[in-house]
Amino acid sequence: MVQAMNNSADLWTQLTSRLADTLPASAFDAWIRPLTGQGDAQQFTIYVPGKFFLDGLKSEYDGQIRSALQQLTGSTPVIDYIIDASLTDKIASERQTTANTAAENSQLIDGYIDPRFTFENFVVGSGNEFCHAASRAVADKPGEIYNPLYLYGGVGLGKTHLINAIANTLMSRDHTRIAYRTGEQFTNELIVAIRTGSSEQFRNKYRQVDVLIIDDIQFIAGKEKTQEEFFHTFNALYEVKKQIILTSDRSPRELTNLMERLRSRFNWGLVADIQPPDLETRLAILASKAELAGVTLEPDVAHLLASRITNNVRELEGALTRLTAHATLAGQTIDLSFARHALRDLLHEEVRAISIEDIQKKVAAYFNINIREMSSSRRSKNVAYPRQVAMYACKTLTSHSLPEIGRQFGGRDHTTVLHAVRKITKMCEESEDFNDEIQRILNLLKQ
Repeated sequence: MVQAMNNSADLWTQLTSRLADTLPASAFDAWIRPLTGQGDAQQFTIYVPGKFFLDGLKSEYDGQIRSALQQLTGSTPVIDYIIDASLTDKIASERQTTANTAAENSQLIDGYIDPRFTFENFVVGSGNEFCHAASRAVADKPGEIYNPLYLYGGVGLGKTHLINAIANTLMSRDHTRIAYRTGEQFTNELIVAIRTGSSEQFRNKYRQVDVLIIDDIQFIAGKEKTQEEFFHTFNALYEVKKQIILTSDRSPRELTNLMERLRSRFNWGLVADIQPPDLETRLAILASKAELAGVTLEPDVAHLLASRITNNVRELEGALTRLTAHATLAGQTIDLSFARHALRDLLHEEVRAISIEDIQKKVAAYFNINIREMSSSRRSKNVAYPRQVAMYACKTLTSHSLPEIGRQFGGRDHTTVLHAVRKITKMCEESEDFNDEIQRILNLLKQ
């Protein structure tokens, strides 16, 4: 039955209470708890801390807020969202309180979780929306959905942000034991455990956690002892429905020198790739970061950065930080001319010519072969295929002719290069997965 609401404060209390009952706890804490509101059955005002918070709130929860208000008042009040910058301090204070409570009730077994990376400040676009949704689902129901969660993509696209956001959400819950390590740290720790005879303690630590997060899992490829230990740790956690979260720069099937039984297990849950952001997302990221930094960024300046720095969010954020620092030190306004001057070397680097040697080095590293194989006479599949991909990349990303490319690959004839280009092109047309892999390699080469 609809209850009459005469007091504005009472209505806000009732609204937040109802939303707390219907929304996941993590969503309520992130999006509703920091707000304030007042009004009646005809007009209701909700105060939010910033524009990007407002965009996320309206996108995700506007319908549920309106539905709850209608149920409470028996009418459909007009809702105004007003930005109140002072709420930023409230959010920071509440996050600190949450962090202190989490420290008491949860236990970070190992690693460092960056408190800056949350779902609230992750800018969602077409290239990352699936990974974002999957990460939020895992944060809401760890061990129950998408286990393991395997996120992969190039450098600086947001994988680390998402797994830290998951960890920060989970740390707000009681008695959640989390281990957060990189693949290299996990390997080095195992080596020390073997050397010091403490392997049993090593196993016990990782097999008693509620959530195991390994960033850059590709590091363990080719390391048999590490893979063997991780295999048994994976099994022990999976059997008791503990959450496993992994990131990599490539998909499981692209990881060479990885045990097949591990590759199979990585595919048991959800494998999701994160793509470079499109122009609109890059502009949104810049606007969000500029707002957090208290910087006014003119549209033409934002467009310059977003259109020239295309593949790496981290570099985009770094460019903004550098631009802001130059402007502050010089006491100047950030306009287009100033931005071009302050970032002239970085913007030039983005359009620099890619050499055949650069392509050979990066493709060889990607496929874990020696760069000398690019020019060798070997024709085994594990060498011939990377060589053909490198030839295709040279033709796609450089202005060199087929004979020039062939000479750099051990003096091969131009027909050999043409055959490689046609073969890779045909395979891209026939397989969407193969095409995605080639595009990832090309994006890697542009970095």
